[in-house]
Amino acid sequence: MPKAETPKAEKPKTETPKTETPKTETPQPADAAPVAKQRRLPKGFVYADEAIPTARFHIGYYGDGNFVGERIDGYRAPLAILTAEAAQALKRVEEDLERQGYALKIYDAYRPQKAVDHFIRWSKDVKDTRMKEIYYPQVNKKDLFKLGYLASKSGHSRGSTVDLTLVDAKTGEEADMGGIVDFLGPVSSHGAKGITQAQAANRKRLKQAMEKRGFKAYSKEWWHYTLAKEPYPKKYFDFDVA
Repeated sequence: MPKAETPKAEKPKTETPKTETPKTETPQPADAAPVAKQRRLPKGFVYADEAIPTARFHIGYYGDGNFVGERIDGYRAPLAILTAEAAQALKRVEEDLERQGYALKIYDAYRPQKAVDHFIRWSKDVKDTRMKEIYYPQVNKKDLFKLGYLASKSGHSRGSTVDLTLVDAKTGEEADMGGIVDFLGPVSSHGAKGITQAQAANRKRLKQAMEKRGFKAYSKEWWHYTLAKEPYPKKYFDFDVA
């Protein structure tokens, strides 16, 4: 994935006009050098790649390929961490999808509170719109909280929420969902208008697979799911992703 563009940079050739459905494949930054795991996770948490070895991973907040345009506070390594309960449920989702020729690709899981605080600081800098054309072309930055795309507390910080999509189990190619992960706009909602039947079917396939194993969807983001019976429903964590 190319590095984040500055506000004056020429619009990428692959960028779609603001009035059209956004690009369907999430931008991918260059993979970072491998980072050793700290292996001192709080009790009850596990590394998702160890619990779900067949899943794919791309942790966008570790690099600059995200709606902020820089590495997010608390992401010291490109890793996904989950509560043991969420990881076990997600492993069952992966096994179900494998029988259909699909696999999961995880973009984010546990998110420290310091990362959420980073989002809040960024949202107050109205001049920083370097990633607007890719991630929120139809939304005013100052309205992201009001519209429910950002919040001062995130379910991700409880450890049982995950952002993910479907990929072809053999090729790793992402399924066409009618929009990229973290696209902040109406087209990302479940039941959004303006997407094709095939795109809607892919969203439905992911939703049904997740709900079958105990996850609940977030209406505004087709990629966002939370374990319904999460072990820490009222506790927000702040340890680093490492």
